[in-house]
Amino acid sequence: MSDEPEHHDAGSRVRGLFGELSWFQKSLLTGAVLTLLWMQFVPRELGPRVVVDSLLLIVGPLALGFSHGRTIGWRVDRLAVRNAVLLSMFVLPFYLVGSTLPTIREFYPIWETSAAPEEFIPHAAMLFMLALAAETYYRGLLCVGVKDIGFKAVFISPIVYMIHHASKPPIEFLLSGPTDVLFGAVDYKSNSILPSVIAHGAGLVLLDWLVLHDPLFDPEPALRWLEWLPIPL
Repeated sequence: MSDEPEHHDAGSRVRGLFGELSWFQKSLLTGAVLTLLWMQFVPRELGPRVVVDSLLLIVGPLALGFSHGRTIGWRVDRLAVRNAVLLSMFVLPFYLVGSTLPTIREFYPIWETSAAPEEFIPHAAMLFMLALAAETYYRGLLCVGVKDIGFKAVFISPIVYMIHHASKPPIEFLLSGPTDVLFGAVDYKSNSILPSVIAHGAGLVLLDWLVLHDPLFDPEPALRWLEWLPIPL
């Protein structure tokens, strides 16, 4: 019983210190804590992964945002819808070409599935949830949510985003930083994470679907064009 006042005082001091931080500082601190928790508890299986990602990367940022009267990019309007279509069209060729590369076809799908509708449709829905979670964290909490600091908000998360892609095929790891900046810039201009959620989610689903089938076209031209890269393709 004698320890309870000390614990209470410590908790009060922590809350007091957190309350004195600016919104930008709170966002970065919360983002750091959430990513550490994610790295500690993220499971390998897709179903549990969706649960953990949803709790940490969706509920966590939204709770902080709503407690401060901020939507952190969870909004839909005409501009966001238009930019979602344009961004998805822009990244589509990358997914189409990427799906033919040997290293990509060896790595995906990350979680076992088949092209049978009764198996692939639930799989696709869970991939979209992962995309929503990732974009709520990276483009919501750490970009659109802190757009008060100006366009430099776009450059907050690329390093962390690349670190989280370190285990992916080399070409994907190489493109993850520029992709983060592109998605962040579009969401920043849209004041919404809808563009990156649609482009990311649809891309994940499309990539798995394409890899489950024979390549759409011969990958040799793309391999020759990219042979100057010092990485395996």
